[in-house]
Amino acid sequence: MAGAQTPQTPPPNVAAEPDPDLRVNPAEPDFTLSMLPTTLRMPARKLAFRLTHRFTRPIASGDVGDFFADLFGFDSAATVGLELRYGMWSGAQAAVLRTNDRSIQLLSQFQLLGQSESRRLTIDALVAAEGLNNFSEQFSGSVGALVSRKFGEHGAVYFEPMFVSDTNLDDPPVQTANNTTMIGIGARFRLGTSKAYVVAEAAPRIAGYDAGVSHVSFGIERRAGGHMFQFNVSNTLAATLRQIARGGVNSGDWYVGFNLTRRFY
Repeated sequence: MAGAQTPQTPPPNVAAEPDPDLRVNPAEPDFTLSMLPTTLRMPARKLAFRLTHRFTRPIASGDVGDFFADLFGFDSAATVGLELRYGMWSGAQAAVLRTNDRSIQLLSQFQLLGQSESRRLTIDALVAAEGLNNFSEQFSGSVGALVSRKFGEHGAVYFEPMFVSDTNLDDPPVQTANNTTMIGIGARFRLGTSKAYVVAEAAPRIAGYDAGVSHVSFGIERRAGGHMFQFNVSNTLAATLRQIARGGVNSGDWYVGFNLTRRFY
């Protein structure tokens, strides 16, 4: 019949495209190097947990026999940090970290640019606040940029300029400077095509308070499903950005530690 309309066939059901942030990124498999943050994206409305652990016995304390007698420092006390991370929306994440000296750090991170075929770098913005005694006193703020360059599935390098306020907690004061500007640098490289990586990072201070030795850490790690386990050696016991900015006590002190990350996705 003239003018009759042909019934339209309903479109076939098309499966929703999975969130690419849910995929494992072999070049950037974790949200931190050792303690410095990376630009790994957190999937929206997903969670991740991280444990940091540093044994407080310096490796060089005593002789070699003492080191082995103390089971590489494992018999000593430890500084421990617990972190919970949440994906607020695509490209935005937040984390709360508490250490066993009752410091609490609140952190937010936002991706501004992502690496692509036409763009060589990823750039994130980061802001954080920290307080002692369960976030009730001696507050500090941090602001910085995270710049990364990934190399296929082989690894990534990082450049992270940061300003951290109120880093001078010495009593009596050793320096008059109260804030610190530092530049975090680091790299993570995959061992061949395996799930193992080597990691190194440092955070030299370029202005402001710098009484302690600048933070340096290196380690080896392995990814297993949603877990990442890292064994590391550091010259500080730092976990938060203010602790990293303050640095270590003695240049010759190095500490054994480990990190454990668990992604719930």
